[in-house]
Amino acid sequence: MSTDEADARREDLMSALEVIEEQPLAERANAYAGLHDHLARRLESGPRDLTPGS
Repeated sequence: MSTDEADARREDLMSALEVIEEQPLAERANAYAGLHDHLARRLESGPRDLTPGS
């Protein structure tokens, strides 16, 4: 991933967090749960073995 892509993803995440923080508490909890699920799926779909020399 390029630095530009990483910066764009970071900005997208920060924007999503800002939107979530503006919501009422009950909605915020559901939004954080949804964001967690989304990030967990992305993490699970990534490379499995990141050990050096592999």
